[in-house]
Amino acid sequence: MERISWSDFEKVDIRVGTVVAVEHFPEARNPSYKIKIDFGPELGVRKSSAQITDIYDLYDLLGQQVVAVVNFPPKQIANFNSECLVLGAVGDAKGVVLLRPERLVANGLRIL
Repeated sequence: MERISWSDFEKVDIRVGTVVAVEHFPEARNPSYKIKIDFGPELGVRKSSAQITDIYDLYDLLGQQVVAVVNFPPKQIANFNSECLVLGAVGDAKGVVLLRPERLVANGLRIL
């Protein structure tokens, strides 16, 4: 495991947002969803692609809060421009488990 400094960590902008739209992403190389996430008035709605189809049903994600990195540069995935990275725990044979706040919080709150 590579260690980073506190100043390195402070550069990563991790925020809470609410999923406002989800659709299948058939053009992606691996089974994925296209997701729109509302990060509040400061950041607005951002798009992300997520390989979470093993555990999460399309309709169950609507209205759920998620945690995402919002200051990576946009990434082109097939014909889609992903603007943030939704975070999850990986390594379980069942798939990626999304990170979510324990309680409902305001969209756009920063994770420290």
